[in-house]
Amino acid sequence: MPSEAGPSRTRPSGVRPSGVRPSGTGPRRRVTTSLHPGAWWLWALALGTAATRTTNPLLLALLIAVSAYVVVTRRPHAPWSRSYGAFVKLALAVLLIRLLFTTVLGSPVPGTHTLVTLPEVPLPDWAQGIRLGGRVTAEGLTFALYDAMKLATLLICVGAANALANPSRLLKSLPGALYEMGVAVVVALTFAPNLIADVQRLRAARRLRGRPDKGLRGLLQVGLPVLEGALERSVALAAAMDARGYGRTADVPAAVRRTTAALTLAGLLGVCAGTYGLLTAAGGTYGVPVLVAGVAAALGGLWLGGRRTVRTRYRPDRWDARAWLVTASGAAVAALLFLAAARDPAALHPGVVPLVAPSLPLWPAAAVLIGLLPAFVTPAPETAVKEP
Repeated sequence: MPSEAGPSRTRPSGVRPSGVRPSGTGPRRRVTTSLHPGAWWLWALALGTAATRTTNPLLLALLIAVSAYVVVTRRPHAPWSRSYGAFVKLALAVLLIRLLFTTVLGSPVPGTHTLVTLPEVPLPDWAQGIRLGGRVTAEGLTFALYDAMKLATLLICVGAANALANPSRLLKSLPGALYEMGVAVVVALTFAPNLIADVQRLRAARRLRGRPDKGLRGLLQVGLPVLEGALERSVALAAAMDARGYGRTADVPAAVRRTTAALTLAGLLGVCAGTYGLLTAAGGTYGVPVLVAGVAAALGGLWLGGRRTVRTRYRPDRWDARAWLVTASGAAVAALLFLAAARDPAALHPGVVPLVAPSLPLWPAAAVLIGLLPAFVTPAPETAVKEP
C-alpha cells in the first residue's frame, strides 16, 4: 500500500539514480605491483660493495652509470625520490675535498711530473711527516682521484637506494626487533625535508603578500612559524605513535631474552671478524665461514627479539621472483668483481707510477652491466591514468 509520504515507486532495472557514477569510471590509478624496498637496498649495497674492490676509474664510472640509469627509469614520482641529486652533489664534494687535501698536504705517492709548486710552510720538529705546500705532482693527484672515486661511487649507490625504496614501506618490512630503531631513523631523515618544505611554503606566502622574504628580518619572521610547525608536527606524531601502541612490548621468558642478547652479540662479533678476514690477506681462510656464522647468529637474534614487539602489518610487501632477480643481479656484480680482483688485481687497481692511462677490462665490465637487470624486470613507476 502507498504510504503517507506518497505512492511507492519502483525503478526499472538498468536505470541508475541521477548523480551516481557507474562503477569503473572516473579517475583511477594504474594498478602495478611495486618491488619490495629491501630488494632495492640489497641491490644498491651490492653495487657499492663491488665499488670497494676496484680503483679503476672506468669501472667505477660504469657502476655510476648503471645505478643512474636504473634510477632514471624506475624512480617513482614521490618527494622522497628526489634525494639522488643530493647524493651526487655529495659525491662531487668528496672528490673536490680529496683533491684539495692532496694539493695542500701533499701525497704519499712519489711523482716525477710536477704540475705546480706551492710555497711550503715550515713546520716544527714534532710535526715531521706532515707538510703544507710544496710540489704537486700528477701522480699524487691521480692516486687521490682514484681513491676518492671509490668513496663517491659508494655514496651514489646509497643515494640510488634512497631514491628507489619507499622509506615507509621499508620501515614496514623491518623485523620487529629493529622496528623502533627504524622509526627513529625515518623520523630523523624526514625532519630536514619537511623543514625545508615549510620554509619554502612560508617564503612563497610572504612574497604573495608583498612582504620581504630575504635578509635577516625575513629569516627571523619565517623562523618562528617554521619552529611552531615543527613542534606541532612532533606532538601530532607522538600522539599517533602512542595511539598505535608504539614502544609497548610483550612479556617473554628470561631465557629467551638472554638467548637473544647472546645471539645478537655473537653475530655482531662474527660479522666484524669475518669482514676483517675478508679485507686482509692473512684472514682469507677464516673470513667467509666466520662472516656466514655471524650473519646467521645475528638473524637468529633478530628473529627472537622480534617476539617482544607485538604489531601487525597492513598489506605486507611480498618478496616475489622479481625481488630475487634484482637482488641476484647486484650480488652477481659484487661476486664477479671479487673474483676479478683476486685473479687480475692489476686490471682493477691501475698503477700511477709510472703514470699510464687506465684500461677497461672486458669481462669485469660485462659483469657490471648485469646490474642493469632491474631496469627491465621491475614495474614502471606508477602514474595517474584518467579513464572516460
